[in-house]
Amino acid sequence: MTVPLYIVGVGSTPTGRFAEVPLRAMARDAIGLALADAGATADQVGAAFFANVGQSLLQGQHMIGGQVVLRESGLDGIPIVNVENACASASTAFYLACAHLRAGLCDVALAVGAEKLSHPDKARTFSIFDGAHDIEDPEALQRFLARQACEERAQPAATAQQRSVFMDIYAALARAHMARHGTTQRQLAHVAAKNRGHSVLNPLAQHRVGMSVEEVLAARAITWPLTLPMCAPIGDGAAAALIVREDALARFDVKRAVRVRASVLVSGAERTTGRETPISHRAALRAYAAASVGPEDIDVSEVHDATAFGEIAQCEHLGFCEPGQGGWLAERGHTTLGGRRPVNPSGGLESKGHPIGATGLMQIHELVLQLRGEAGGRQVANARLALAENGGGFLGHEEAAATVTILEKPAQRA
Repeated sequence: MTVPLYIVGVGSTPTGRFAEVPLRAMARDAIGLALADAGATADQVGAAFFANVGQSLLQGQHMIGGQVVLRESGLDGIPIVNVENACASASTAFYLACAHLRAGLCDVALAVGAEKLSHPDKARTFSIFDGAHDIEDPEALQRFLARQACEERAQPAATAQQRSVFMDIYAALARAHMARHGTTQRQLAHVAAKNRGHSVLNPLAQHRVGMSVEEVLAARAITWPLTLPMCAPIGDGAAAALIVREDALARFDVKRAVRVRASVLVSGAERTTGRETPISHRAALRAYAAASVGPEDIDVSEVHDATAFGEIAQCEHLGFCEPGQGGWLAERGHTTLGGRRPVNPSGGLESKGHPIGATGLMQIHELVLQLRGEAGGRQVANARLALAENGGGFLGHEEAAATVTILEKPAQRA
């Protein structure tokens, strides 16, 4: 029988460019917020899982990042596990914390993600993405881009000064989707404008100014069909979640405890045409089975929209609509706050921001607030079940790693 787990505390810093703020200070703030939210102290934590991607390359801190960053948070002496799983690092830390608890190795665990990506040399920042695909076969990515875009030769790889190579990947996937299903650039703009509108309501978001569909379309082109507001910005930030076993729940505020119904991690699989079951769909099927629910039961979701096309694709992969209908879903307003299936009320990666090693836990932070009814002006009414999807890296035809987490609102307890 699966051991019931609960999130009793969450915390998140704002996302943005904080050149003068050390990584350990951001992590300390997020952990402090999570502990305070739970009414807990650091000495109650039995293990910590620390997610980060850029620390080694950008700050030169190798191998013991978590032990260094968390030493000021009162967590020294406990097991600390360093987690790097591309853009899915933070949600992987959450998954590992849940597995640790279910194994009975402790009864209170902390998942924390922290990232400092802003750097004076933008090319160096973008270079962290260069190793997030198979570098032992460097031509594979170019072959993929050529096939997906239905072109005779590969698109030239992005230079570090222009953008991350992942924008070329997303653009190629978007163009193939447009050719196959009739998805339009305007539908992509609807996604970006919707997420800008949501982020205006989020005091922690990197972008706090709304944009219209026309403004998104008129913005600077990145790589067709993507314009700048359709792409996630580089940023800094940290987030944390305190998770406990049910037998430890009485030590905390049980009335605000959010149940973890499912936490699933899968890796990319070899596929020949790119049209077999996508990785996030496989993860979603496992999560729905574990939680004994279906996509129709999900009231609010945070999905990995490193670009506007990412949200369209994930809505399809998660079963929120039929394949090819993700753009239509957004254009009709169904994914907007007040719509029948709100997606990315935080503003998503595009507008809330994407500090890679913290992103997955920022999604969970948002959904915990939603399920508690604490999300303020972006609150989704009567939210009972929430889903977070977080993907990372690229391998073959899809992400190298993907997580799906399903959470349930606090139970009514006497």
